[in-house]
Parts: sequence; C-alpha cells; structure tokens
Amino acid sequence: MTTRKRKTAAPTKAPRPLAELRQQIDAVDVRIQGLIAERALLAQEVAAAKGRGRATDYYRPEREAQVLRGVVERNRGPLTDEEMVRLFREIMSACLAQEEPLKVGYLGPEGTFSQTAVYKHFGHSVRALPLGSTDEVFHEVQSGAADFGVVPIENSTEGTVNHTLDMFLTSPLKICGEVEMRINHHLLGQMRGLEQVRRVCAHPQALAQCRAWLKEYLPQAELVGTSSNAEGARRARDEEGTAAIAGDAAAEVYGLRKIVTDIEDRPDNTTRFLIIGRELLPASGHDKTTILLTTPDSDDAGALYKLLAPLAANQVNMSRIESRPSRRRKWHYVFFIDIDGHATDKPVATSLRALERVAPLCRILGSYPRAVI
Repeated sequence: MTTRKRKTAAPTKAPRPLAELRQQIDAVDVRIQGLIAERALLAQEVAAAKGRGRATDYYRPEREAQVLRGVVERNRGPLTDEEMVRLFREIMSACLAQEEPLKVGYLGPEGTFSQTAVYKHFGHSVRALPLGSTDEVFHEVQSGAADFGVVPIENSTEGTVNHTLDMFLTSPLKICGEVEMRINHHLLGQMRGLEQVRRVCAHPQALAQCRAWLKEYLPQAELVGTSSNAEGARRARDEEGTAAIAGDAAAEVYGLRKIVTDIEDRPDNTTRFLIIGRELLPASGHDKTTILLTTPDSDDAGALYKLLAPLAANQVNMSRIESRPSRRRKWHYVFFIDIDGHATDKPVATSLRALERVAPLCRILGSYPRAVI
C-alpha cells in the first residue's frame, strides 16, 4: 500500500516593511519624472525642427494613435489598457502644450459629455471652448478660431445625431478622429428622494436613453428637453422640484447630488464623437474612411446597389451607412458611408476611383485613426 504525500504550501513571502516600499516608490517616481522631462525636451526639439507655427503644425493625430496603440500592445497590467492610455494621453498633451495649447470647440456649457470627450481624446492640457450649438462648433473650426471641434455623431441606443451629419453637406471641414465613450446617466438634483421630483430636464437624447427607467420610477414627472444635459443641470441647481439627467462632470460643476446613479436603459450605452478639423490626415495603419455619396438622379432599380458594387469588388468592408435628405429636391437623398481602411490604401483608393466615375457626388469627409479605447 502506498501512501500519498501531503502537499506543503510554499512558504509565504513576508511583506516588506512599509518604509522600504515607500522608499522604492519614491525612487521610481524620480525616474518617471526624469523620463517625462526627457520626453518634453524631445518634443521641444521636434517643434524646433518643424519651425515656428500654429499648434496644429505640431499635433499629428495619426502619430498619437500609433503611440497609443503601442501602449495597449505593451501593457501587461496591473493597470488596465484604458488607464494606461489615459496616462500617456496626458503626458503627450502636456508636452504638446509647451509652446501653445490646442483650442478645441465643443457643445457646451461646461459639464457636457462632449467636454469629457474633448479631454479623453486630447488630454487636459488643451484649451476647451464651450459653444452654444453644433453649428457654432463647425463655424469656429472653419474660421480658425478653434483648431479642432468635437461633435456627437451617434449613440448605440438612440442612433444617429442627424444634425451633425447635415452639417457636412455644406461644410468643407474634415473628420480627423473619433472618440467612443461609455455614457453613464445619473439623476441629479438638490432633493434627496424621487418623491420630490416634479420635472426632469435633459437633452432629448438623454431622455430617450433613459426612457424605460423614467416611465417606471418617475411616471408623473414632466420631461423637459434642453439644449444640453449641462443646461438641464443648471436648471436643477436653480429650480425647486427640478432634477436633471447628466454625468459626473455636470454633478461636480453644478454642485448637484446624485439621487440615482446609472439610470440609462442599456448597460452598454455608448456615444461616438467625431473630431473635426481643416485637413485630411495621413494613414496611421488602423484607419476608417467616411465618404459622402449620391446616386444618379434617375430612379433606376438597384441604383444604390450598383453604386456600392466597387466596395464589394475590392473587398472593402462597409461598417455603416446612413441616408439624409439632399436638400436639392424632394425624396432625393445623400448617403454617409463608413468603410474600413485609409483613402490611400490600395483597395480603398481603387474603390474610390470607381465610385467617382459613377456617383454624381463622391466626397471624402475624412480618413482618420480608429478610436484606440
């Protein structure tokens, strides 16, 4: 009869003294600070090599996307990919702002999700400019008063923001990037309980994204659409009985209590924002292209199918298509299409040449890096 040997647990390593750990952390901090300073000096040399110019002359979105993708590929924890990207984004933002910070317009006032998207994409060393409408964001970028703009384009729950699409019909601006942001809506107010809420103010998109929750928990409350969630938060601060639907930033800016958190109907509620600028970008290696197309004026069967045939023939994936009235005549539409790849990639370039031959209008709205995180 054989006897089984008992496994003995490996001796537990005794924790090191707290003073020793703090000493090592201090030493690491010194090395990190030195490396950040070294990176900032190299950024200054890059600026000197390019010569004096505007902040946009030094900012290269395609280069930043490559750097951040490298951060994700190298990351082995314990920090998450999102946390590591955020840290590197802030370092790059601070280095870029040594000469002159970028000016970025967004749909204000302060405390909107658009402002949060600005900081997620550009870091906190930019000068964020709150503007009164999406039209103003386009105008300020086109005039040069802002270097870039951030505008919402679609939500995973409620779909496309049509007004943003319509702006591209007449604007010469280009899409220079995208930001995807998980949207957590909170019920904010001065009151402590739901029984005191008489009305709820928020942007119509936010009201729609919380429709089921509002119906179940606040069926008697008046729902009031506002120009932004931040405007709703301002009213909740100033009006008795008014609550707002907004995020963490609005709660902080307007000093409101979170009555109920995470009231959005879908747990994956996400909004995609576009970065708009004045120039088309070089390839980053992991890109998306957005084009604007119209079909011929004739009402031939299969006109759209024939128009899109070059994409299939060149094995270019179409990830999104939206139609909007062309404003040329009734029942005539334009199509906004997202495809995988950069306009200079051979399959995409071949497809675009073919589209230009058959479409009355074929315009590249942007070739830009995909959202990293």
